[in-house]
Amino acid sequence: MNDRKEQLAALRAAAMRERDPTASDDVLAVLLNEVRERPAARILEIGAGRGLTSVALLLHSAAHAVGIERDPQRCIAARANFCAFDLNDRATLFEGEAAEILPMLEGPFDIIFLDAAKVQYRRFLPECRRLLAVGGVLFADDVLLFADGVPPKRKMLARHIEEFLEDLFADGGFSAQILRVGKGLAVARRIGDVDA
Repeated sequence: MNDRKEQLAALRAAAMRERDPTASDDVLAVLLNEVRERPAARILEIGAGRGLTSVALLLHSAAHAVGIERDPQRCIAARANFCAFDLNDRATLFEGEAAEILPMLEGPFDIIFLDAAKVQYRRFLPECRRLLAVGGVLFADDVLLFADGVPPKRKMLARHIEEFLEDLFADGGFSAQILRVGKGLAVARRIGDVDA
């Protein structure tokens, strides 16, 4: 297991050096803590990148992971990583736009990690809610991306994130908070089928 942890750490470090999307160490620690405390049967990652976050979660659980990634090269890397860690039978990857794939999926998922294009977060929220098990958790990364100020060219993106958070916290089906890890991690546990 230690060899696999070292292998994964090296792959994560390479992705970060190359500025390729992957969860920061402190965000990953929150996700891993969730799977340790509440065993998950199914995990959904929206914006799977090279599959490294899913690999980490699968190494610490008995879950099955479903990933969505639109970039063909990242999909190739993710599939190679699932193979390298002998996780092919526990990982499913869909290549394409999440907006098209999410409606075709069936829940429930115990964990959903949303780390895709931030402008799409609000659009994806109803599907995440539909797919998430009661008691399950939606993690949305980078929600405090502009906590230190919004560059003029990023005002629209900042507004999209703000609208997503407004919808999330107004939704009576979630109990939500924001953790100051990474660039802000929204953590929303589904508490039932209360209408928003």
